[in-house]
Amino acid sequence: MSIIRTIDKALATALIIAMISILLTIIWQIVSRYVLKDPASITEELSRFILIWIGILGAAYAYRQHAHLGFNLIVERQSRAVRRVLLTVVEVVVIVFCVLVMVYGGSELVLLTLELDQISAALGLKMGFIYSVLPLSGALIIAYALVNIASLWRGNSEESA
Repeated sequence: MSIIRTIDKALATALIIAMISILLTIIWQIVSRYVLKDPASITEELSRFILIWIGILGAAYAYRQHAHLGFNLIVERQSRAVRRVLLTVVEVVVIVFCVLVMVYGGSELVLLTLELDQISAALGLKMGFIYSVLPLSGALIIAYALVNIASLWRGNSEESA
């Protein structure tokens, strides 16, 4: 099993656990608010943070699965050689975006919030830990884009590495 397949399984497992966690958190929020008449103070913030992680890690997972929306009409009408070049350019643009915005910008955000010692209100967590999903997901997308480029030039563009 390759390292990418191991990362794929770990990411899918983490997303499943996060989805179960948010479901249980919201169920507890409903029970504590409407049945016990004493709303739990942490459930709203916890569910919000889990949703952030699901959304951003889910973007990396969707990228790996080629599940993002795309406009392929122009690409599909090209010859195989031109299509390969166009798809490589798209992957390079994705890498540049992820390096600049998600990894660099996300790391700067994490460091700034840790330096300023920003703490979440209900859970008391350092916000830098919550925001760390940005550089993590950016690194995953970069790795997946590199795998996609390698697959394009090996000739198995639909095959996952």
